[in-house]
Amino acid sequence: MSSAWICATCGTQYAPSATPPAACRICEDERQYVGWNGQQWTTMAELAARHRLRLGDDDGVFGLAIAGGFAIPQRAVHLRTDAGNILWECLSLVTDEAVAALRARGGVDRIVISHPHFYSAMVEWSEALGGAEILLHEADRAWVLRGSGRVRFWSGTRLRLSDDVTLLNVGGHFPGSTALHWRAGPRPGGALFPGDAPQVAQDRRHVAFMYSYPNHIPMPPTDVRRMRVLLEGLAFEDVYGYSWGRNILGGGRAAVDASFARYLQQVAA
Repeated sequence: MSSAWICATCGTQYAPSATPPAACRICEDERQYVGWNGQQWTTMAELAARHRLRLGDDDGVFGLAIAGGFAIPQRAVHLRTDAGNILWECLSLVTDEAVAALRARGGVDRIVISHPHFYSAMVEWSEALGGAEILLHEADRAWVLRGSGRVRFWSGTRLRLSDDVTLLNVGGHFPGSTALHWRAGPRPGGALFPGDAPQVAQDRRHVAFMYSYPNHIPMPPTDVRRMRVLLEGLAFEDVYGYSWGRNILGGGRAAVDASFARYLQQVAA
């Protein structure tokens, strides 16, 4: 009997197979790591037996996250925009409760994910949400480890989804790393949703630029300069980070600008 195995360290779900893969490609990459006890696998059913999803408000957006400390602790958010209802980022666990909560909020028109570390169980989420489109940057196509006809790859530097929503290929962490700019929301002044590139720092007053966060490999300055140019001219008051509560509320544009200047000054010293 085949199972869609899930890596216990990064949370990536693989295409169904009778036995687990020999290794997790995501974790063997230098941006991630293999768990100290070696490669471990789980399944959706095992996850559901041990964990639940946290659902609720995260500073003005509806958030979803796996409770109980599994893999990378990212949270997904439901954004009701003029580009339709977007599930930004994804999780390894799908539950009936979460699907019902999203449907009660109008459902999901498309799933958009910032980079491969958060691809997780995107195919199962798409199926549970009625076949929602999954939008990924083509530069990270090789990291899609469970494919689906629902996956659509976009290319280039910017993808305008509507008057208010634009995807930006910020790169740096992965070649296809993507940030979402929502000009009109969710709070007055608009917001940037950057995933890991850049990543909201623990002080929630700055952002960081890393090629690998767990292995402490800094992002090349050329990539940071490119990102700085790409984000110039975008207005946003808030920056929503990758995990629950890790958000910069108010002064987000100034915080990002100061972080660019600080990083580039440090690497030039």
